Amino acid sequence: MCSLTKLFHPTSQAPIKMKHFLQENDFSPDEIKEIFTQAFHYKVNRGQRPTNDLLGQTWGMLFHKKSTRTRVSFEVGINEMGGNPLILDQASTQIGRGESISDTIQVLSRFLDGLIIRTHGHEIIEEFAKYSSIPIVNALTDFLHPCQIFADCMTILETSCTSQNPFQELQGKKVTFFGDTQCNMANSWILAGSLFGLDICLSGPPEFAPAQEIKEYLAKHNLKSTWEHQPDPQLAAQGSDYLYTDVWVSMGCEEEENQRKKLMAPYQVSEQLLSMAKPNAHFMHCMPTHPEEEVTSSVLASPQSILFDQAENRLHMQKAILRQLNQN
Repeated sequence: MCSLTKLFHPTSQAPIKMKHFLQENDFSPDEIKEIFTQAFHYKVNRGQRPTNDLLGQTWGMLFHKKSTRTRVSFEVGINEMGGNPLILDQASTQIGRGESISDTIQVLSRFLDGLIIRTHGHEIIEEFAKYSSIPIVNALTDFLHPCQIFADCMTILETSCTSQNPFQELQGKKVTFFGDTQCNMANSWILAGSLFGLDICLSGPPEFAPAQEIKEYLAKHNLKSTWEHQPDPQLAAQGSDYLYTDVWVSMGCEEEENQRKKLMAPYQVSEQLLSMAKPNAHFMHCMPTHPEEEVTSSVLASPQSILFDQAENRLHMQKAILRQLNQN
């Protein structure tokens, strides 16, 4: 090795303690308040773009699952922050041919400023984070969907905030989730309840009650449990401020479609179910929707439906999350 190469060749260093966003509780309470404040700032001032928050940076987007809102909102958001999004997928990278996650992310860490991942098992994204020296963002796993839940809580604040201390107003708000209460959105609502003091009610068939995995996660991280499982949808709807649902058949569960639809039919969010909630209750859905399955068309068209506000807020919230990670 010549003298100049030796001079500029990086020396071996201990692994860097990198800040990631893999689950809702990865940020401190102060960081969460800053993220929400910045998300509202981005929304109000969206005309002032691009910003310099990611100026000259390149953030990769590795998607093992198909996406509309997640991909578009992240790609647009990175551009609006002055950065460059680089779209990756399993088929067009060596991961699809068996290259290890550790090798992949250690190489990508030399090229990129951050990596956004949408994948299946939560252990996959944890392994990426283990070997990464750039921030990793969870854009969805089968276990959690933290970017969606932060955007949803932002949407709740928009519809309920009347004071100078909006996070206090989240406390005690009842959010009732109907359908598959073992899915990633149900798990994320359980974590959101713990973080924000929300009253979370999960209403679905006993066969799809929250799994042991989320209970063990709460215990491991000393998070307070503020949720209940109520198999009776009418009882669950009573006193709700927000009714929430998701598709009954998630990606990877197609072989269970007929069984799932039969078991979850009583948990369809209809006008009748919505009428059992508080008079000013709102309907929420992370989309895509399947009208006349998990929700009726009349509820989707109702003025109480705020799912498009949720979808828009993904953009502003994710920009704020990336900005926060970039500051660490």
